[in-house]
Amino acid sequence: MNTPAVPDGERGLTEPQQKANCGVGVLLNLSGEKEHGIVSEGLELLENLDHRGARGAEENTGDGAGILIQKPHAFFSEEVDDLAGYDFDDYGVGQVFFPTDESTAELREIVETVADEEGFDVITWRDVPTNNDGLGATALEGEPDVTQFFVEPQDDLAPEDLDTALYILRNVIESRVEAEQPPGHERFYICSLDRRKTVFKGLLTNAQVRTYYEDLADERVETSLVFVHSRFSTNTLGAWDLAHPYRNIIHNGEINTLRGNLNWMQAREADLESPVFGDDIEKLKPITEEGQSDTAVVDNVLELLVEGGRSLPHALRMLVPEAWEDSDYLDQDRKEFYQYHSTINEPWDGPALVAFTDGFSVGAILDRNGLRPCRYLVTEDDRLVMSSETGAIEVDPARVKRKDRLEPGQMFYADAEDGIVPDDEIF
Repeated sequence: MNTPAVPDGERGLTEPQQKANCGVGVLLNLSGEKEHGIVSEGLELLENLDHRGARGAEENTGDGAGILIQKPHAFFSEEVDDLAGYDFDDYGVGQVFFPTDESTAELREIVETVADEEGFDVITWRDVPTNNDGLGATALEGEPDVTQFFVEPQDDLAPEDLDTALYILRNVIESRVEAEQPPGHERFYICSLDRRKTVFKGLLTNAQVRTYYEDLADERVETSLVFVHSRFSTNTLGAWDLAHPYRNIIHNGEINTLRGNLNWMQAREADLESPVFGDDIEKLKPITEEGQSDTAVVDNVLELLVEGGRSLPHALRMLVPEAWEDSDYLDQDRKEFYQYHSTINEPWDGPALVAFTDGFSVGAILDRNGLRPCRYLVTEDDRLVMSSETGAIEVDPARVKRKDRLEPGQMFYADAEDGIVPDDEIF
């Protein structure tokens, strides 16, 4: 398509021909009810974002796509014999990429040894059924063996304490694998290790997510929220582990202050303290490292702040602040919030849209540049649909009771208990 010439003085901040960016989508049942239908709708939404995903020379190898759902406890308790009798809050599930061409015995031994050291028992392992028919040569070349492992704490833990312990466990496993470098360590990756949520992703096209992960077609797999992502990267090549969702977020855009953000994070690591982690804070270092994508880095830092005791909205406001310094519109309390946190960390600037979840609530924040779209609607039956564009999933206009978009620096937040929380009430 030919783009009409624009006089230099009228061009503005963006190049009109530059329209490539990732696709993001969020579904939430505001009633909190879990159902399989929201998984199917999420996959439909993902497939409708196919134009947002990159392709190389192979039409059947994508840049990466995936879906995050709540841990499908009802499915696991019936499908996995060793989980019969467990309640939702009793255990965590890890979704792991193992190499396919080398023995995984040493990697599994590390997982089990570290779990015991950190106060967990590995209940069982499960091979995740996958179907690679139709995958391109590049995707097949790097295809992992997708495996799940289930862990329970050796002591009784409250759900929030279990979340913290699982966060520490994942980091210690990753560090031990990196230190010992057993066969296949380069291909080892933990997609998620969580009490609340599970991530299914890979070097897939949008449509391949549905067919590759056979569990997603099972009617017993239910959730009240879904995050989906279609990747279009301009700074890193596609890989199975670089697909979104990450542990907490999906992301559309770039972090253009990344070099400085990384340097400052590495510089302040020596001074990190937390009453939540205590001496275990040392097990979490390095918080992030070179070679990761900008989304992975943001996810690592956000996770540290949240597991350290801050709410997701609070942590995101710290990392992605509004344009507050010379604003005539923000009240003084809000300005003082940003002023205080500016002494703790620097802004992570985009253009970027970041959607986030703790497994129960969902939200999104647009950075202060405001150059990435985020639109949402709520239906009469309290279904939230949020995406990088309008019409990502078909909704009868007669069913829509509210629709809106995020503005620069604005945050959206919702959960089943409080519904949609107004932006001016989020800190």
